[in-house]
Amino acid sequence: MVATFLPPFSEPAAVPDRLRGRGYAVLAPSGVESLCGFDRGELDLLRPGWDDLQPDHYLKDGGSYRKRRHSCFVLDRDVLVQAPHRAHWQSLEYNALHGGMRRWFEPMHPAIVEQPAWGRLLRRLGAAFDSVAGEQPWYVEAHQFRIDTADGIGRPTPEGAHRDGVDFVAVLLVDRQGVTGGETRVFDANGPDGQRFTLTQPWTLMLLDDARVIHESTPIRPEADYGYRDTLVLTYRRGNFQGDAEESEGMSAQR
Repeated sequence: MVATFLPPFSEPAAVPDRLRGRGYAVLAPSGVESLCGFDRGELDLLRPGWDDLQPDHYLKDGGSYRKRRHSCFVLDRDVLVQAPHRAHWQSLEYNALHGGMRRWFEPMHPAIVEQPAWGRLLRRLGAAFDSVAGEQPWYVEAHQFRIDTADGIGRPTPEGAHRDGVDFVAVLLVDRQGVTGGETRVFDANGPDGQRFTLTQPWTLMLLDDARVIHESTPIRPEADYGYRDTLVLTYRRGNFQGDAEESEGMSAQR
């Protein structure tokens, strides 16, 4: 039997202090409902978006355990606008395995983006991050992931313990079926402090200050023949999207 540790849940009102003090906060589903101002039924309307994700053809370990979609948004105060479809890019500093290349994934379905819960979720999270870092435009990347056990094992973070190269990260567990493992580990980026726990309840939310902590999730294995773990990862970055500065430098060098 594999031991699992319960998440260190916080109340929504304590999220800013937790982010400032420890660099991360975890909300139970009821806390997510309270923070975002909707009920779980509205969140459940987003779930069909995970049944039509597309294979990730960029996995350098040769695996076929990850499916995903990716879209970008700009949140300026309370105005949320979807950005033109773009590649996902990270530097090698933040992703030694898949960094340094532009990865093009299929965009999110409009039917999911148009759900009222979608816009409210992104706005309320932006407001929470405003309370920590000050009000400003946020450049948001949304990643829908399904990690499955079709290969016998699935790796939620094949790059290992990492930072994402943004300001804040939100990891929302959407569903988890027929798997063991998938333990979340959060470490102080500049010290020995760390915590391990497993997200098991759909719509549990973990928030991270990306400058303060490093995070990873351990591999999942099937309890029987097949299982999967669905998550939504939202990254909030000030100034621009990752890759914008590098693209500008490249264009300047060509002139």
